[in-house]
Amino acid sequence: MQRKIVVSLLTTQQEFQQMQAEDARAAAARLGLELDVIFAENNAIQQIHQLYQYVHAPEAERPSAIVMEAVSRDGMERLARNALKAGIMWVAQQWKSPYLEKLRAEDRAAPIHSVSVDEEEIGRIQAQQLRALRPRGGAALFLQGPLQADTAVDRLRGLEQGLAGSGIVLRAVLNGDWTAESASRAVASWLRLKTMESTEIDIVGSQNDTMAAGARQALEQLRPEWARLPFTGCDGLPGGGRQMVEKGQLAATVIKPTTTGPAIDLVARRLKGELVPPDVILHAQSYPPLTGLGK
Repeated sequence: MQRKIVVSLLTTQQEFQQMQAEDARAAAARLGLELDVIFAENNAIQQIHQLYQYVHAPEAERPSAIVMEAVSRDGMERLARNALKAGIMWVAQQWKSPYLEKLRAEDRAAPIHSVSVDEEEIGRIQAQQLRALRPRGGAALFLQGPLQADTAVDRLRGLEQGLAGSGIVLRAVLNGDWTAESASRAVASWLRLKTMESTEIDIVGSQNDTMAAGARQALEQLRPEWARLPFTGCDGLPGGGRQMVEKGQLAATVIKPTTTGPAIDLVARRLKGELVPPDVILHAQSYPPLTGLGK
């Protein structure tokens, strides 16, 4: 079996996913590993089909490990089970994926790992940002990722926990697919509702910086007074969200570390026979620091 790693990511249309790919390529080059990076373009069926081809390839062509971020949890347990039977290490980039524990319970020695960011923590950081920017409370418009994505669900859960008792109400939670275009469409559709005639908002939040930009674009065209409100996002890329904060386009973002590089490091260590942890959890941080917001 080749010492090849397959990294399965969500979409080429989102900056953070592109950085995940770059991080993976840099780690693989540093470690002398062959690498295939594939994108599912936010299509769960396409992702399963792509990975199926690797899992069921002839033995000599199978990868040593699959590092994947699932579009949807559906079908992942079966796919992971088949990968393990084929002798392929499975590394998930989702936090708290229940099927991982189920598979581990069946075989404690199986090469099943996760390298992820605490997504609920990201939601709580976003809640702290909103509270700092609107200390007297208010109404928020919020852009969430796809409903089937664990990342989106966990971040919203953390956000709701963090906003409890703050006086900040989520007036609307709109769903996009992590792209600016999807957020712009969602906001435009929402603004066309008749109930919008008497609605007011005080702040706009988003589960990534790209959707925050898309929401602003729609508001500039359809509700320009709201385009001047504070906007917050997530991912915090040096040339993305952090730059948007510096330019005043975002009031704040959350810097999310990439997981593909650490995942490939973990795979390389296990392939060498080293003991590695079953789960690695990375932590996000507010940009700018929370102490500097709302002042």
